[in-house]
Amino acid sequence: MNGALPERGWLWLDWPPVWTLGGVALAWAGGQVLPWPILGEPGRGFGVSLVLVGLGLMAAAVWEMRRAKTTVIPRRIPQALVTTGIFTLSRNPVYLGDVLVVAGAMLWYQAVWMLPLVVVFAFILEIRFIRGEEDVLAARFGEDFAVWRRRTGRWFGRI
Repeated sequence: MNGALPERGWLWLDWPPVWTLGGVALAWAGGQVLPWPILGEPGRGFGVSLVLVGLGLMAAAVWEMRRAKTTVIPRRIPQALVTTGIFTLSRNPVYLGDVLVVAGAMLWYQAVWMLPLVVVFAFILEIRFIRGEEDVLAARFGEDFAVWRRRTGRWFGRI
């Protein structure tokens, strides 16, 4: 089982990249149904920037987790608590990247009116993945996790 929960049937759909692709698809659909180009080309450019920053955060996080020889797959048992690199600025840089990608897609597809849904998307990620992962980290790494949690924001920033 390799430290993972069994995946049966459609459980693989409850995986962060699938949620992110769903958010991007929703942004595309919103832009098709009711484009709202109030920000014009600068808004689209900012959207591309958000997507690139989001992808960069994800890549930096995966790099750090691979260096620490721990899993990048949600719901698998981590072998190490990663607090270096991008993890000094965010406890969840991959999920922050997911949120930035969806927000950037909404700007790119000129679905600016959908931006409030980014908050809903972040909440879904927190409920479906982050809280459980942080519970596992707390149980597995105890005081080391508690210290990191006190000094590093869930989404972004030093405390």
